[in-house]
Amino acid sequence: MRLDSARWMIPAILALFLLVFDQATKHWAVDQLGPTPGVEMITIGFPWLRFVYTQNTGIAFSLFQGMPTLFTITSIVITAGAIAAYVGYLPNQVRLVQISMGLIFGGAIGNIIDRLRLGYVVDFIAVGWWPVFNLADSGITVGVVLLAGYLIIVGDEPPEPPQAPPRDDILLTELLSRDLHD
Repeated sequence: MRLDSARWMIPAILALFLLVFDQATKHWAVDQLGPTPGVEMITIGFPWLRFVYTQNTGIAFSLFQGMPTLFTITSIVITAGAIAAYVGYLPNQVRLVQISMGLIFGGAIGNIIDRLRLGYVVDFIAVGWWPVFNLADSGITVGVVLLAGYLIIVGDEPPEPPQAPPRDDILLTELLSRDLHD
């Protein structure tokens, strides 16, 4: 179980980028659409695509509202488990796995920050009948889909390192050392 820094570079950079962008867009949503949830709305080109500020004290899809402490602790434990899985069990040298985990980490941390700071998660993207969500939720979802797709199609074994072609001098020595009568 090596903590090779190269295996953390892509997830860390991607997680940081998503985290900053997620927090910036949530601040924008509160400033432009808040402070009261569901009052202000901005339609984006289509009637089914809108920005509307909501406060989610539950989990995904606004299920199980009103238990913020439980879901804050649960989110932290699940994120710690994802980090442990990345370190110990996943093929963490594979670029697609690194990208998917960066999205998952960045999204999870973005929502954990909201829960710790506010007691709820700021959601503001409304698409049709789908529950309102945010960029962190999108990062988690895309990351999980990418990781699941990779694991289903390829599996969880790290790829074989490429075999170095035989060196000419070794091959020549082997050929010259053979008995001419073989």
